[in-house]
Amino acid sequence: MSLDKLLRLSTANFSASLALLSLTSAVAIGGILAYWVFRSKEAKTIPIGHGWWGKGKKPLSEDDQIHTFTITTSDEEIKDLHARLDLTRYTDPLEDSHFNFGFNSTYLKRVVSHWRNVYDWKKQVAALNQYPHFKTKIEGLDVHFIRVCPPSRENQKVVPLMLVHGWPGSFYEFYKIIPLLTQNHDGVAFEVICPSIPGYGYSEAPQKKGFDSVAAARIFLTLMERLGFSQFYLHGGDWGSAITTNMAQMKPDCVKGLHLTMFFPRRNFKMSLSLVIGRYLPFLVGFTREDVRRIYPYFQKNVWQMLEETGYMHIQATKPDTAGCAVNNSPVGLAAYILEKFSSWTDMKYRDLSDGGLERMFTLDDLLTNVMIYWTTSSMTSSMRFYKENFGNLINRLDFKTGVFVPTGLAAFPNELMHNPKVWAQTKYRNIYSYTFMPRGGHFPAFEEPQLLADDIVQFVKKVGKI
Repeated sequence: MSLDKLLRLSTANFSASLALLSLTSAVAIGGILAYWVFRSKEAKTIPIGHGWWGKGKKPLSEDDQIHTFTITTSDEEIKDLHARLDLTRYTDPLEDSHFNFGFNSTYLKRVVSHWRNVYDWKKQVAALNQYPHFKTKIEGLDVHFIRVCPPSRENQKVVPLMLVHGWPGSFYEFYKIIPLLTQNHDGVAFEVICPSIPGYGYSEAPQKKGFDSVAAARIFLTLMERLGFSQFYLHGGDWGSAITTNMAQMKPDCVKGLHLTMFFPRRNFKMSLSLVIGRYLPFLVGFTREDVRRIYPYFQKNVWQMLEETGYMHIQATKPDTAGCAVNNSPVGLAAYILEKFSSWTDMKYRDLSDGGLERMFTLDDLLTNVMIYWTTSSMTSSMRFYKENFGNLINRLDFKTGVFVPTGLAAFPNELMHNPKVWAQTKYRNIYSYTFMPRGGHFPAFEEPQLLADDIVQFVKKVGKI
């Protein structure tokens, strides 16, 4: 080939390469511009809306006063409980089944014996009343909450903080962490507000269909406004995570910071791709070594394990009232249904223990007090309905598609039901100030590891507030 032809061919190849490079660059730049246009047009809030959940028609006016509330009991209530405990019928467990088939009935007999002969409900009621309780009417419902102020100290900044529980927990989950938060942390202390989700415990149950996490969020925003707080911090896990996330989406100007222990990303192709690559080249998809350790083997930990542990969810998201009839009528059935979650959701390895490991992290008195809150208020069925109300149209809900832009702190406990790396969380929570790999703990961290959780909340708030 002559030099002239070689030069012409090289020039042609170079021109083609340059054209291809130009086209590729244009597509890339166009894609980036389209992405930023999309991001700029993406909704950053969700409508607050309105609702009425009481019986009958909405009245022209509603009592907006806050009333003190005291938990009470009676000899008749305790006598009825004991009679039902005495009439319990048990089914023998399979040999060596431990907690793999659910709550082991051999250990259940021990729990019931303690409940019947040792547990003192009157003493526990007095312990529940150690903090000030209140009720106020919002959207037709009596909403229960506790409010705990820190001791007055000089040069102390008081920060309002709402803690929201989930299922099958209650406001009682936070009793161990409250004194840790209200103490002085180098000039910072928290004023803690713990409401009961409507339909749980001492908050009145909705009387109409449609009460979901968005409705609960709106009610709790009204509560904080009624208490005189224009800005505040939020913490939640389980349903409390969904509710506080919705609160941040509704009124981001009011929420100074959002702290979560359970959080879910927005599923997309990038997340699916990271699952394929992440085990072998984690740095390419933003995974840390700890992420890899917690995620894989993915099918075992996040698919098969979740299928094993979410049977209750399918029941409660479809026919909650049917299952509710049984657990609302039998205190032992209710205890087995609730406490099985406090076993496996604290550590999945506890399923291989004959006692479910329950007394490794909790006392029977504490566990039974949480059960008694459901039993004495007959609120198990209404709490289960929250699943059906939320899962009915989840994918099409605006809050499911909307990001969260307030400062966010995420505490990833190793035994949480599912691990979500920071890079996944960022698809939903766009302003993450802190992401902490917690050294131990599961789904009920305020109940299991109150000091660890308190420390993480404090460091997050100080970081956001530059305190």
